[in-house]
Amino acid sequence: GSIGAAGIVIGGSLLIGILGYHEWAGLGWLDAMVNASMILGGMGPVDPITRAAGKWFESAYALYSGVALLTSVGLIFAPAVHRLMHRFHVEAGDDDGDAPRRPAK
Repeated sequence: GSIGAAGIVIGGSLLIGILGYHEWAGLGWLDAMVNASMILGGMGPVDPITRAAGKWFESAYALYSGVALLTSVGLIFAPAVHRLMHRFHVEAGDDDGDAPRRPAK
């Protein structure tokens, strides 16, 4: 379900980061994984990047990672929020819930 979808987003994002750090920043596989994991988790980079291509990648990956993190959180919490809205009978288009209902014709 939603946790699996979030796992795919996170796993794919991590793979993109590992490949990018390895190819454009010139890091070894383990260091590339650590840097990608730290950026994706919002902690920041571990190793200083000296190559220009690596800096361009790191900048783009950091921006992408913020979106990927928010997407994953949304995927995980969407079913719970959906059930909560059903529990409180929240409907689309119901602005305040206080308006009287029109009688059926």
